[in-house]
Amino acid sequence: MESLQLLALALGAAWASGINLYATAVLLGVLNMVGIVPLPDEMQILSNPLVLTAAAILFFIEFFADKIPAVDSLWDAIHTFIRIPAGALMAVGAADGFGGEFLGEDLETIAALVAGGTLAASSHLTKATSRAVINTSPEPFSNWFASIFEDILAIGGVLLAIFNPLVFLGLLALFVLLAIWLVPKLWRVFRFLLSKVGIGSPPSEDVGAAIAPNGLVIRRPAVGSSGGPPAKLDD
Repeated sequence: MESLQLLALALGAAWASGINLYATAVLLGVLNMVGIVPLPDEMQILSNPLVLTAAAILFFIEFFADKIPAVDSLWDAIHTFIRIPAGALMAVGAADGFGGEFLGEDLETIAALVAGGTLAASSHLTKATSRAVINTSPEPFSNWFASIFEDILAIGGVLLAIFNPLVFLGLLALFVLLAIWLVPKLWRVFRFLLSKVGIGSPPSEDVGAAIAPNGLVIRRPAVGSSGGPPAKLDD
């Protein structure tokens, strides 16, 4: 594989592993087995029949568990300790294809480990926090839609990384920027919702705060409180 394809494969496999590790493993293993995508030597294990079978069974279990409210959040919590290291190892396996050509084998391994783990963590945390917020909705349909969308996103992302690496890398950069902006906000909303049922303390920043056009913060009064209109902070 060419260097650009290897880079996209390393980052794409790590990113997709943070969303759906088992679908990523099955897809890459099958593509390699049938000869469509020859994987680097360190990733050949994905085509091992035992590994493929185990990944397929776990993907089947996750497909249903991920669509049950509350169960999906428990599954995500457990997989925090699985998806992130697995994503890092995926990146290291793909980086093996460089053969130390650019930074030397040791530095390439370290760079792949850090980049892969970071990407897997960002996609996993985005998925986990957004699903935790979605689970506050009483109807199950939004949960099902989100789960199916995530499955398609992970599989489509890997395929795009393999067959159109430039487009994938561009979209991946946009995702990273979105995750940096979105995850803290989702986490604050999640903490706020947990505090409403007596779990933990609310975030220090009022979730109901809004930003006025002139840049001043306006805070909405709590329901049932007395007083006049919302006060603006002084310049």
